[in-house]
Amino acid sequence: MKLTVLELIIMGLAVFRLTHLIVFDKITEFIRSPFFNEITEADENGLEEVYLVPKEGGIRGFIGELLSCYWCTGMWMAFFCYAGFIFYPAVFQPFLAIMAVAGIGAILESAIQNWKSQ
Repeated sequence: MKLTVLELIIMGLAVFRLTHLIVFDKITEFIRSPFFNEITEADENGLEEVYLVPKEGGIRGFIGELLSCYWCTGMWMAFFCYAGFIFYPAVFQPFLAIMAVAGIGAILESAIQNWKSQ
């Protein structure tokens, strides 16, 4: 199936937002937590920083490694979105549109925050 340029842009923005949602956003922390160990370290100023390290071995370790890699998760999200678009277009077209609009919002918010901080 051939994608139009508009469909490709919408899918790209949707994959970006969905990947960010799964890998970074606080709201999906409950999905990531079974696959990571928290390590707390003090920096040179005495402030504690918490690092998430993928669990070792087994399926939890594998999924932890996957979720710690933005690029890896993005590939799986792209596969998921494309397959859904092809096999369940009535469900995925609105879903992808919503995710794409959210992706545009996230990009604009990041740009504004970056601009304000300079």
